[in-house]
Amino acid sequence: MDAVHGGVAELAGDAARHLTRVLRVEAGQRYEISDGRAAWLAEIAEARGLRVVFRVIEPVDTPELAVRITLCAALIKFDRLEWMIEKSTELGVERIQPVETARTEKGLLQASAKRAERWARIAREAAEQSRRLRAPEIMPAVRLGACLAAGGDARYRLEEDAAPPLARLLARPPEAGSEVRLLVGPEGGWTGDERAAAARAGWLPVSLGPRVLRAETAAIAAVAVVASAFAASSQYNETREGDISKEPLPG
Repeated sequence: MDAVHGGVAELAGDAARHLTRVLRVEAGQRYEISDGRAAWLAEIAEARGLRVVFRVIEPVDTPELAVRITLCAALIKFDRLEWMIEKSTELGVERIQPVETARTEKGLLQASAKRAERWARIAREAAEQSRRLRAPEIMPAVRLGACLAAGGDARYRLEEDAAPPLARLLARPPEAGSEVRLLVGPEGGWTGDERAAAARAGWLPVSLGPRVLRAETAAIAAVAVVASAFAASSQYNETREGDISKEPLPG
C-alpha cells in the first residue's frame, strides 16, 4: 500500500488484482489499510484491474507490545512450526528464530532455508489479520550454540523439569523497549549438555506448569504469558498515574 497523501491511498499490482478479480470489490466498500507506519479505515473510491484507490475515513488504533519478544523455537515438523509462526505473530512477537537442537530431526535445518518465503508470507498474513502494522522478522535458522550466544535484556529457556514459573519471574516485567528472548525446545526435551550450555550462557530455566506440552503449545503459552504480564503492568501503572485519587481495586 502506498503512503496516504491528501486522504487518498493507492494499491497496485497483484494485490490490487486480487481485490478486483478475485474478491470483486466495488466502490463504496470499506477496508482497513496500512502503509506499514499507520492504519486507517478507508472506502474504495475506484477499483479497476491493477489499480484500487482508497479514500481515508479515519485512523485505526494499532497498539504494539512495548516489550520486544524474540521467540527462539526448536525446529519441529514444518506444519506445526507454521502454526506456531501464525499464532505467535498474532500475539505480538517481533522476531522468530528457528533453532537446531540435539533432538531436532535430521534435515530440518537445511530444509528450512527453502521455507523462508512461505514462513514470511504466513507471518505477514497473520499480522494483517491481527491488525499489526508490521509482520515479525523470520530469522534464518541457527544451531543452538549461536542462539545461546545472542544477547537480550531477559532470556528464558522453557524447561519441562522443575523450574520457577515464568509468570513468577515476570511479576516485575522488563522495562518498556526491553528485549525478551524465549527459547523453546524440541520434542523429547533438552539434553543434559544443552541445559548446561544454556546455564553457562545465562539463560534462566522457567516452567509453564506441571503438564508436558507440545513444543508449539509451549511456545504460544510462553509468548502469551510475557505479553499479558507486560500489558497488565502497563495498565496498572497508567491507572495509578492517571487516577491516583481513586481507591484501589479490590484484590
